[in-house]
Amino acid sequence: MFLREVKRENRNGTQVSYLQLVHNDWDPAARTSRTKILYSFGRTDQVDTAAIERLIVSLSRLLDPAAAARATAGSDLRFIGSRPWGGTDVLDGLWRRLGIDTALTKLLARRRVSSPFERVLFGLVANRALAPSSKLAAADWISHDVHIDGLPETSDDVCYRAMDWLHDVGEHLERAVFHQVANLLNLEVDLLFFDTTSTYFELEDPDEPVARDDRGHVLPDHAGDKDGAGDKDGAGDKDGAGDKDGAGDKDGQTTSIGFRTYGKSKDSRDDLPQIVIGMAVTRDGIPVRVWCWPGNTSDSALIRQVRDDMRDWTLSKIVWVADRGFSSEHNRRYLRQGEGAYIIGEKLRSDSPEIKAALSRQGRYTTISDNMRVKEVKVSDTERFVICHNPDGAERDAHIRAQLVGQLAELIAGSDTLPVMKRGELRGKISTKPGLNRYLRVTPGGLLRVDKAKIKAEANLDGKYLLRCSDPHLSAADIALGYKQLLEVERGWRDMKQILDLRPVYHRLEERIRAHVVLCWLALLLIRVIETSTGQTWHHVRRHLDRLHVGTFTGPAGTFRQRTELSKPHQDLFAALDIPAPKQIIELAASR
Repeated sequence: MFLREVKRENRNGTQVSYLQLVHNDWDPAARTSRTKILYSFGRTDQVDTAAIERLIVSLSRLLDPAAAARATAGSDLRFIGSRPWGGTDVLDGLWRRLGIDTALTKLLARRRVSSPFERVLFGLVANRALAPSSKLAAADWISHDVHIDGLPETSDDVCYRAMDWLHDVGEHLERAVFHQVANLLNLEVDLLFFDTTSTYFELEDPDEPVARDDRGHVLPDHAGDKDGAGDKDGAGDKDGAGDKDGAGDKDGQTTSIGFRTYGKSKDSRDDLPQIVIGMAVTRDGIPVRVWCWPGNTSDSALIRQVRDDMRDWTLSKIVWVADRGFSSEHNRRYLRQGEGAYIIGEKLRSDSPEIKAALSRQGRYTTISDNMRVKEVKVSDTERFVICHNPDGAERDAHIRAQLVGQLAELIAGSDTLPVMKRGELRGKISTKPGLNRYLRVTPGGLLRVDKAKIKAEANLDGKYLLRCSDPHLSAADIALGYKQLLEVERGWRDMKQILDLRPVYHRLEERIRAHVVLCWLALLLIRVIETSTGQTWHHVRRHLDRLHVGTFTGPAGTFRQRTELSKPHQDLFAALDIPAPKQIIELAASR
């Protein structure tokens, strides 16, 4: 039984083809085979292919699955392999929807670059989000472990060249991506949250000093003096952050410092060289830009540079939200220029007359949430002060203090009978423990006592933090809730270090370290958009996406790739992200 195409001439003399289902029967009398027409499908150009497909499916049900596959696909069809595809496909769909591919393509065309850097950079970003690894391992992952449309394979050399190009266009890319994402997602950018972290490197020595401007960038005349110059990066470096005075501390001046250098580490690794990284985040948790500075850069000066960079993006009025590390008078005055405003945390244990006056003012708290009370106090005509109180935090602070006081009392019990030298040694030992030393009092005679006055003063601060704001229009509740959202930046740092594996950084060249941070930022951007659009964590979303694969089949006619069936969670995810669901056959290549 087989299909036969028969050509006949119509009345106009034009040949027309007809499709028939025929079967050869043996005629024993004539001792020959005769063709019997079982069914005529009519003219070939008018065949109802959908009806034929339904017929094939119906007949296939009579066979077992293996036999049906052989009958419909052909005995020569071979299954080559399967690769995970859900994660890269969703990230790629969002990458295109946000216009990141368009921004990169325009930058490539402007610089007349013909390499497929847009696809390679997407592959590196997807690698950060799905399987963080070194660039060498990332190239192997792209080539052998996943399917990425338009990028069947790559090499570590191409990855490095793409990163070098990314470093050159990084600022232009960040601006383009921000405006496209802000317009597409209708981001609220009236509040911008800024904070810094550090990432350390397991090096024996810091980088050699090189002349830099006040933004921490190498001066053009000294670009060739940087440590570790070469074509390829080494592996095995690790990373962390800092807060000591250094590069970027004096506006408009130059300094000489290495990129990876010693500073106050926010990962408690002051013994290792580090760099400082800053990030600006919207109230929705969307990271809009990142910065990198040498490892000894002071927090106090950074927000002025960040404000200038964001001002160049011609945004409307912005209220900057930052932690107490940025609360210097110089910073506050700088942020108030033009239409700017700020919400900045203040140090409660400060000698500032304004802080003391704010904490001493009487007033009634207003509850704004289950675990937040606020009270605005009048101290200044130009700034507003809001005291926030967290009842749960107050209980936690009191409990911790009680434990510390108990430990201190146990340590100094019976110390009055000790010789003066031994008592001095005990005093020195306690001084190395800030938590205990805070509650220690030494009498004029050198005796050690628990400082009850200090305990009472600390109890008045339990669960409280103080905010300073220059915007006259925000309510006290908006000020408190706005500052509370600064936790989104902290969550961004945590995800960068734990999910995207910001460290170890497998690079020595400064340009590639900076490009590595930009790749992590792009990956975090995609992840945050997915989380805010779906209301689910990236870990939960990725678990579903890992179940979507693409299989590769080959046969005499060619090779094709087909995805597995979409589940209900997959369909809901594509709908929530407003990206098209993938076709079942995603690639088809005929044999030559």
